[in-house]
Amino acid sequence: MRWTLLTSICLAAALGARGQITNTATMDSADYKVSGKVTIEGYVDTYYSYNFNNPANGDQPYLVSMSRHNEFNINLAFVDLKYSSSRVRARVVPGFGTYVNANYGNEAGSLKNLIEANAGVNLSKRKGIWLDIGVLGSPYTNESAISKDHLVYTRSLAAENVPYYLSGLKLTVPLTKNANTYFYLINGWQQIRDQNTNKSFGSQVEYRPNNNMLINWNNYIGNESTAIDSVKGLRYFTDFYLLYVIKRISIASCVYYGLQENVNNTYKWWQANLISRYDFTSTLSASLRIEYFSDANGVLIVPITGVEGFNVWGASAGINLKIDDNFLFRTEARQFWSDDRLYIDNGNPSSASLTLTASFCAWF
Repeated sequence: MRWTLLTSICLAAALGARGQITNTATMDSADYKVSGKVTIEGYVDTYYSYNFNNPANGDQPYLVSMSRHNEFNINLAFVDLKYSSSRVRARVVPGFGTYVNANYGNEAGSLKNLIEANAGVNLSKRKGIWLDIGVLGSPYTNESAISKDHLVYTRSLAAENVPYYLSGLKLTVPLTKNANTYFYLINGWQQIRDQNTNKSFGSQVEYRPNNNMLINWNNYIGNESTAIDSVKGLRYFTDFYLLYVIKRISIASCVYYGLQENVNNTYKWWQANLISRYDFTSTLSASLRIEYFSDANGVLIVPITGVEGFNVWGASAGINLKIDDNFLFRTEARQFWSDDRLYIDNGNPSSASLTLTASFCAWF
């Protein structure tokens, strides 16, 4: 029933007509601005977050973005170096912050600080076919680590539990003026240093039926272990999201479903969310999000309280103030609740968690 209801809500958000939408899934969507020259851009996302459960170690459970409690801190700061000509392109994005600390823990040495680092060649100038290799932005879900691009400040559980980055090959093949396809041959599920000898495959189809809507479908196939079992098995994952703008209202919605083979069993996980923003003026807006995440068999998440399975609802509400063209102030209240005791509230198991967050974000 919950799946049917949320799916219906998410798909209903697609109905209806402002300039062409940018795909906010990855940093790759940014254009290389000056042909034949190096360009430099920068980004700083600062935040303060207070979790009323008072996590003892200061880490907010189940999150890698804005993950520290009761600290003034940096979620993500980076310098973005790009080069582009008609035939070749390259990008290097070293990054720092609590997001990097929480999300790159399995990478070795200086690899921990690579948000992106890749080089590409144009295989067909007429058709616009590109081959890129290196550390790449991930296409999965419509939320990258770059908070300024998204309707709500914090990342949804959907984005926190798929790859934020990939390492391998990316082939870009335009189909029509409204549709692009991308194919990935990669080391695995969010890993620069390969964890096994197998390679994984990913795909993306991006379609813009008009200037107000973007529809995206992603897939992943690879050999992976689960959060509770090191034995590897085939993982299949499919992800659908849309972005839509009509007058003062912006809408984003994502649903995905995964299957994981594990010895004699096949486990599943899924999620659905609906996000919206209403622009009161050109500088002031309000954001809302509702989400549900289900991982009953611990494929991706092991509850910190020892209960079996992770099934949780979440809701967020926030205010966004654009102080300048390159400066954004945001606030957000975020509540999680579950039928199970997935959280620890001041040392005691709890079924809920409430967090208040504020952010200053600047870019150049």
